[in-house]
Amino acid sequence: MSLLERIDALLPQTQCTRCGYAGCLPYASAIAAGAAPINRCPPGGAHTIAALAALLGRSALPLDARCGIEAPPAVAVIDADACVGCARCLPPCPTDAIIGARKLLHTVIAELCTGCELCLPVCPVDCIVMLPRAAADDLGAATPARAPAPSSADSRRRHQSHLLRHPAPRLAPPSP
Repeated sequence: MSLLERIDALLPQTQCTRCGYAGCLPYASAIAAGAAPINRCPPGGAHTIAALAALLGRSALPLDARCGIEAPPAVAVIDADACVGCARCLPPCPTDAIIGARKLLHTVIAELCTGCELCLPVCPVDCIVMLPRAAADDLGAATPARAPAPSSADSRRRHQSHLLRHPAPRLAPPSP
């Protein structure tokens, strides 16, 4: 397994872009090339930073606050009464966890949602909320959030499939 593959395997595969790269693989590529620090992944947090540091023989760093904060795994939930079916949330979802069609209610397949939050800024009616996966599970069987988080391998595979239909946006390299 190449260094790039080993780095990518340590990342959580949320594809959230909070690191400043267009997904986990571009961030892993930048780390492998020595062009990015290892502390830019809020979903992976301290655990991922420590694992990257051990792999690369570097010192662990605190999470770069400019990228966000470490938080429990989350899942998107759509308010059915507020959704207008605009379909703007479908293309940015990196794992195609949101299903629906124009002028119809959309829903999140919780088992596929990585909690990336990329659906939030595009929703014109703010009908999508992020709930910690554990809190969403406490809502009971009626919520679509009662599902395990997707595995990193499944998320990576679904993201690669998504990119065939929706190429990743080009993000400016993050400032140091």
